[in-house]
Formats: sequence, C-alpha cells, structure tokens
Amino acid sequence: MTPVPETRPSLLLRLRDVRDQQAWSTFLEIYQPLIYRVIRQRRVQDADAREVTQEVLLAVANSIDQWEADPQRGTFRGWLTTITRNLVVNFLIKQSRHPRGSGDSDFRRGLESLPAPAGDESELFDVEERRQIFRWAAERIRPEFRESNWEAFWRTAVEGQGAIEVARELGISPGLVYVSRNRIMKRLRDKVVEFRRLND
Repeated sequence: MTPVPETRPSLLLRLRDVRDQQAWSTFLEIYQPLIYRVIRQRRVQDADAREVTQEVLLAVANSIDQWEADPQRGTFRGWLTTITRNLVVNFLIKQSRHPRGSGDSDFRRGLESLPAPAGDESELFDVEERRQIFRWAAERIRPEFRESNWEAFWRTAVEGQGAIEVARELGISPGLVYVSRNRIMKRLRDKVVEFRRLND
C-alpha cells in the first residue's frame, strides 16, 4: 500500500477561510467519504449516515478556527474522531428515544458498542483515511493506463491474486503483470506525494 500523508496543517489553516474553495474541495474529497464510512460501521442507515456526515462537516466548518496544530492538544484526526463519535452518539440517543422502526437497528446495543475516542475509533479513522487517499490517488491515475494493465495491478496488488493466474486469465505474460503492478504502484506513490505538495 502507498504511504499516507498526515493531514497537512497548512490545509487545515486554509480551511479557516471559507472562500478557499480548493482547500475545502480537497478536504471534502478525502474526509466526507471517510466520515460516512465510519458512521455506517456504527450500524447507522444510509440516509441517516449521510445526514450525520453533513452535521460533522458543518461542525468542522463552524469550529475549525478553534483547532490548533499542537501535539500537546492532540491530532486533527483525534479532534475529528471526537466530533464524529459525539454526533453519532447524539444521533443514536435521539433515535433510541424516538425510534423509527427501521427493523435492523438496536440503538442501545449500537451505543454501547461504540469505543472510546482514543482507542479503536481513532484507529478506524486512520485505516479509513489510508483507504480514502488510496482511492483518491487510484481514481486519478487509472485513465493513464490500459485496462489490462490496470486489471493486472488491481487483481495482484489489491485483491492478492497470483501473478501467473492473472496473466493466464488476461492473456498476457506474467512479466507484464509484474511490470504493470510496479509502474502503477510507483505512479500511486507519486500521486500521494503530489497530494502532500498540494496541501503543504
């Protein structure tokens, strides 16, 4: 997997300017799907997860000017994790008081299963952030490669299939599978570095 940059302090400082559309666009591209997936993993239905995601983003927009890049006070991810967790807890409490009869949610059990912010939840955000940045980079570089090369990369590097089996199924040589995988991995790393530079 490609190396994942930390959330750049300069990007976060730029978010304080609501007119900085590039900063907000980059932030939303990475964090909106990440927040949504974290919320969905807490057994919140799709429409509700989208609503809570918007509440998290609104909370970030309203309070980003109060966040300081200070190791003593914790990371941005920790701050975002706390906001997300608190809003999910608020949503689950509200739903347990006024259930809508979804048929697939036990809100009290869901509420009790939520980990403390400094534990598993923070790790979950880290994993989801890595995945989202990988998706972001992959979407941007995919058009640069032939479909067979991309398929060879994806099936071997992401899905973990054997190169010989993939080569046989795609009708290409195993050497081309290895070359495709290496070239695309290098391009992914370059794209992540570009992401870092854009947000410095």
